[in-house]
Amino acid sequence: MDRFVFLTFDGLSRGAVYAAFALALVLIWRAARIVNFAQGAMAVATAYVGYSVADATGSYWLGFLVAITAGLLLGAGVERVVMRFVDHSSPLNGVVVALGLVLIIQGVLGMIYGNEFRPAAAPLSRDAFEVGGIALLSRYDLFVFGAVGAVVVLLTLLFTRTPTGLRMRAAAFAPDVSRLLGVPVGGMLTLGWALAAGVGSLAGMLVIPTELGLHPTAMDIVFISAFTAAVLGGLDSPIGAVLGGLLVGLLLSYISGYLGATVAPMAVLALLVVVLLSRPDGLFARSKARAA
Repeated sequence: MDRFVFLTFDGLSRGAVYAAFALALVLIWRAARIVNFAQGAMAVATAYVGYSVADATGSYWLGFLVAITAGLLLGAGVERVVMRFVDHSSPLNGVVVALGLVLIIQGVLGMIYGNEFRPAAAPLSRDAFEVGGIALLSRYDLFVFGAVGAVVVLLTLLFTRTPTGLRMRAAAFAPDVSRLLGVPVGGMLTLGWALAAGVGSLAGMLVIPTELGLHPTAMDIVFISAFTAAVLGGLDSPIGAVLGGLLVGLLLSYISGYLGATVAPMAVLALLVVVLLSRPDGLFARSKARAA
């Protein structure tokens, strides 16, 4: 029972990061109908920037803020310089361009920083508190929950309580009508990419210190788990992305704890196949309502 409780809290901590990353994928999907396969590479690039600043200044938190800012700028830049000029007559065009971005970003990072894994220290202790002799959460886990929770609340307020959020939703759901009503659809799309890349950068800065380390391909496996979470929850559902992330985190924690870590990646892929075959719109999607 003690092990089950520990794995549950560990899974929720992992799942919070997957939820943030899945939320980034959902934001871009809702705005541009593109699965941004470059999200992981973009997050790694900003993490390198953040840790470079942290190493130069001795302040992890300054590097953390720089990484998030770099993510916002990188997302806006990718949309304005690359994705805006992609022919969207076929959904595969955006996917192919995103995959090309992955290769370019990883190649550039390898040339600048090398292809060796570099240590990435966590800002807070990862030693878990014990309650009744059972290890539960560490200070770093609490930081992860707080950071992801704050992002979810802020994005919810943005999309439901602000005129900018309303314009972004209108531009995503009915771009032609929004243009006629004076909504700057291009600007809203750029803002959507910037927010998504910023959230992805946050997820990268949260997950890289846990077990990955800095490497140009460090976020590849995280991307697969987060993509599975987004599909599980529904690519059109931000709440579904959060719940899907938590479910995937719990699944990975239980399988790693009881069956071994080597089985976990196969379990994620199996879950992805099952969801795509049985419920491709996800558990919480409202794609039919949106399409109408």
